[in-house]
Amino acid sequence: MNKRIKVIIPIPMDQAGIDARAAQLTPGFLPADYQVVFESVKAGAALGDSYHDTLLMDVSVTEAGLRAEEEGYHAICIDTVSDSALNALRSCLTIPVIAPGASSFYLACNLGKRFGIVTMWDEWFPLYEKTLTDYHLWDRLAGMRSIKTRPDLEELLAGKEEVVFGKLLEAAEALIREDGADVIILGSTTMHQSHGFLAERLSVPVLNPGQVSFKTCQMLLELGLSHSKKAYPAPEVPRYELFHALVGR
Repeated sequence: MNKRIKVIIPIPMDQAGIDARAAQLTPGFLPADYQVVFESVKAGAALGDSYHDTLLMDVSVTEAGLRAEEEGYHAICIDTVSDSALNALRSCLTIPVIAPGASSFYLACNLGKRFGIVTMWDEWFPLYEKTLTDYHLWDRLAGMRSIKTRPDLEELLAGKEEVVFGKLLEAAEALIREDGADVIILGSTTMHQSHGFLAERLSVPVLNPGQVSFKTCQMLLELGLSHSKKAYPAPEVPRYELFHALVGR
């Protein structure tokens, strides 16, 4: 199919950080004729830990995706469970724009009755609260639990496996045992290194949100589908230059 997918990382970072994020797309996960380009935003938020940061992520991710269609990309994947700029980019573009939060939440609803979100720290809870409200999915949420550990969004979990993986396992087990979750969702694409560890040890499906979004993107491309422009209408008076001016060309 020779499809090009742009993956937008919502935090500015160097090539080492980009490579760490790109590692969630394992060899052979998508067809060989898919070209996937990981690109971080030029400027913006640091941790996604506040409403200040969520606004910056919305602006910087929008700016990073505005030119994707004219650059020849067939789809965009947003590399954050906050689903930053999803609605804005769908308004601006006709190519599929996919985000891991929505992709994972809806898949979890197809796999079980109530899902739980396990994440790094409490500061990310508002990200899920917003999307759960937007998607009308509060009644499908069993609970959210964090391990109260400040994330490293560039090195991710490398070198911290012995401590972090055990804490994540305990939190996920509590979601299942105490909160009634029958599906577990990792609360960030930055947690992808823990997926195999948790999936082998938990009794319920464990969703790796980045990979779920890539497969959702593949499905839409192969079915020839994209978002409804009735649901996400284009602006009558677009001001795209303002995004580029704010973030920097």
